[in-house]
Amino acid sequence: MEETFHRDLEIGKQVERNHLELIQKKWSDAYVVEGYCKEWDIFVPSMNMGIEIKSDQKSQFTGNLVVEIEFNGKPSALLTTKANYWIFFTGKKSICVDVDDLKKLVTNFKPVKFIAKGDTKQKTAYLIPQKFIEDIQTFIL
Repeated sequence: MEETFHRDLEIGKQVERNHLELIQKKWSDAYVVEGYCKEWDIFVPSMNMGIEIKSDQKSQFTGNLVVEIEFNGKPSALLTTKANYWIFFTGKKSICVDVDDLKKLVTNFKPVKFIAKGDTKQKTAYLIPQKFIEDIQTFIL
């Protein structure tokens, strides 16, 4: 499990770096927040804007995107973010949504609890069919 965690972490960091390059084409002052930051992954000072990046390549097989709200009994991800935008990377494409729109969308679904591969603690998350996320997408790039 430790090996899976580190591999997934490195993939996530690479996905962040790739998205940062795209974001910097529009906002050159954007940067990845180093270390643990539950508010956002990328910050754009000139816009006072935070962006959360989530890599969910398993969605290619499940058709669902995971929207975490709790990890190990504590609020996380969607419940703790202060980001303005949330980008899901499916491995094939990126889908950007306004965080407020995402928070409204998940109220139509029932959260589930599970221990993800590579994790040792339980998480609570919404499994949202990708189509519904695509229906609320916005374009910031």
